[in-house]
Amino acid sequence: MSAQPPKPAPIVLSPEAQATFDLITRDLDEVLLPEIIKEKLANGEVVKCYWGTAPTGRPHLGYFVPLTKIADFLKAGVAVKVLLAGKPHFIHAFLDNGKSTYETVAHRVSYYSKLLHAIFTSLGVPTDKLSFITGSDYQLSKEYSLDNFRLCALTTLHDATKAGAEVVKQIESPFLSSLMYPGMQALDEQYLDVDFQFGGVDQRKIFTMAQEYLPKLGYKKRAHLMNPMVPGLAGGKMSSSDPNSKIDFLDSAADVKKKIKVAFCEPTNITENGLLSFHKAVLVPIQMMRRGQMLDRGEDPETPAARAAMGIHPDSPAGTVISVMRDEKWGGPMYYPSYAAMESAFAADELKPADLKLVTVDMINALLDPIRRAFEGDDEWKQAEALAYPKEVPAPKQPKKTKKPKEKQVRPNAETFIEKSKQAATENVEPTIEGVAPPPAAAIVGDVQQLSLS
Repeated sequence: MSAQPPKPAPIVLSPEAQATFDLITRDLDEVLLPEIIKEKLANGEVVKCYWGTAPTGRPHLGYFVPLTKIADFLKAGVAVKVLLAGKPHFIHAFLDNGKSTYETVAHRVSYYSKLLHAIFTSLGVPTDKLSFITGSDYQLSKEYSLDNFRLCALTTLHDATKAGAEVVKQIESPFLSSLMYPGMQALDEQYLDVDFQFGGVDQRKIFTMAQEYLPKLGYKKRAHLMNPMVPGLAGGKMSSSDPNSKIDFLDSAADVKKKIKVAFCEPTNITENGLLSFHKAVLVPIQMMRRGQMLDRGEDPETPAARAAMGIHPDSPAGTVISVMRDEKWGGPMYYPSYAAMESAFAADELKPADLKLVTVDMINALLDPIRRAFEGDDEWKQAEALAYPKEVPAPKQPKKTKKPKEKQVRPNAETFIEKSKQAATENVEPTIEGVAPPPAAAIVGDVQQLSLS
């Protein structure tokens, strides 16, 4: 029996490098091969990553989850590449099982690019630290195409189907494109020259496929960092295809209030609660990020102006992250220094569903206001939005067919018949009444005299 190769010694990081690693990996659901990132940090090298999105459905607030994490990467000095998988040949987006047409994907790439810039700007993240790349920048090259063929020759149907099961739309008779999609996402890691790929935990099977198959092509493995999935407002995954499960970035304040009002929020239920999950994954981390940005700039986050910028009431105690301004007759305001404190209050039924919905509406609208203003001031973005997501015009209703009324058959009375007979006798013609056969001519004159009513 051959001896097993010795395990590599654990990588020891300096306190500064360890702090950077902790920032990169905090609040994640799972990290695969973290030693790849540690080795880069130990050697003082710049860590590179990519996050990809296919411009299919209209982006929703769930995008704040990866984008706030990307803000952590940027703060940690990671070189981030955002892959917009489309334009002009729409490689990934069109392969995503026909969710989009060739024509609309090009416009959606422009829409997504404008939106992502506006979101990062609203979060105070400098966009000059990001690289925006489209899939066709390299996916149509000779080298990429050859590697794609090589990967197809190595990948079994079972593995390709399994890899895309959680991400690619599944139908009874899948298109070949849906089987190619996961492999191309794996190849992107090599051609974007990154150390790790970042995505949701729903992409885990694609990530493990990449770790298995890239070495078979002679390429190195990459690390994979995964965010938790945020439940939709009605439970389940927040999805672009379900308007009741999500809030769009350009939804009006009234739309936000309406959707939050009907969101599922059961008292004391902290496990199946989309609103609490959104606070945990998005709203509270953004508050903490903004506090950190203020401290980095040498500003005091406890001043009234700073609190107002974070949507915190000026009378809140120091360290407050969320303030619920409840009426005194219902118990008065509540202040929370962390998500854990708010969750505990909800579990104990101290924070009611109506209170949670109220503060959620206020915080989401405060997040969306600068994005809405950016959209209203950008004619190119408006045009891209109109072409990317044209409004559906309802088919005109067909008018109901009206039945033509039947003509009423009037039976002539005796006076009518006599009058016609007199006229016919004078003109020496046969009397005719519509629908009545004339009598023999010889009988007319006598009948007229006999039937006269004068």
